[in-house]
Amino acid sequence: MPYYVFKMTSPEGMELVKNLELMAEYELFRDAKNFAKTKRAEQHKDDSAIIKVMFADNQLLAEEQLMAYREKPVVMEHEK
Repeated sequence: MPYYVFKMTSPEGMELVKNLELMAEYELFRDAKNFAKTKRAEQHKDDSAIIKVMFADNQLLAEEQLMAYREKPVVMEHEK
């Protein structure tokens, strides 16, 4: 299964709405991880885009996983 690297953006004030842009596709995680790290380092401070690596059978499944709403984890006092 390939690794997909996406650039995720959200309109200001609309965190539930995600715009996805496929940046690259790799067979090896190491290559996808290095590409994502490089792109994150190249981002400007003002750029609020998130670079994500997803592992999925195909691009559609990877996009569906990214679009799924996830609640933020509750951080316990001893984990801070």
